[in-house]
Parts: sequence; C-alpha cells; structure tokens
Amino acid sequence: MTKMTAAEFQALIEDTLPLVAFFKLKVDSMGRGRCVLRLPYGSEHVRPGGTISGPAQMALADACMFGVVLSMIGRVELAVTTNLNINFLRKPAETDLVADGRIIKLGKRLAVCEVSVTSDADGELVAHVTGTYSIPPAKGER
Repeated sequence: MTKMTAAEFQALIEDTLPLVAFFKLKVDSMGRGRCVLRLPYGSEHVRPGGTISGPAQMALADACMFGVVLSMIGRVELAVTTNLNINFLRKPAETDLVADGRIIKLGKRLAVCEVSVTSDADGELVAHVTGTYSIPPAKGER
C-alpha cells in the first residue's frame, strides 16, 4: 500500500516546491514505488529550436522521483536528491511530457529511482533518468 496518495503529494509539492507552480506539474497517479507526473506543454518551457528545455525535463523527473520515494516512506519532506543523471534521447513533440517513475532500490538511508519521460502525444521516450535520494534519519536515530 502506498504511504502517500496522489492528492496528498500534489498538495505537498504545491505547498513546498516553488518551481511546481511555474512548471504547473500535475500528479497523474501514485502507487507503492511508482509515481506518474505530467508537465503541461507551455511556451514558457520551450527553448530556441522549439524543444522543451532540459531544466523543465529535469524538474519533472526530480519531482517524480520525490513522489516515488514518498510513496514508499510517507511524508518526509527532507528527503533530498543526492544524484540525478539524465539522458536526453530525442526532441519532445509539442505536447505534455509524462514522467513515469519507479523505485529500483529502497534502503534505510538511500533510495534509487528510475524515470522514463515520454511525449504524451505519441508515447515516444524523450529522456531516461536515474537518481538517488537521501532519506534523513528518523527522530532519535543518528
């Protein structure tokens, strides 16, 4: 069972991550060890050449990994990114981007995640992302 619902995660990121408002990220779904986020297409995310900017794609993937981790451990706002690796595979279509994230390994202090970023219109994979999140110790732990 998931430790955080899609609605709870949407409220959390809207309240605590200022870039979510700029990028207009929306949670499509969450399950245990899974999160699907959407970056609505908008001209504010497009860079010269007509492609969605790398920083917009990275923000989408990073927020998705945050959701994956919290789906496993619950509301731990101080879980933070320690590593993010992104491979841009092709120019995204002029449509929403969808990030589908999953847990690879959950340990006591680290979580390793993988995210596939696809164009909503054609399902084409546009970026592949792996990352690691640091999980802070529970109260009383060192």
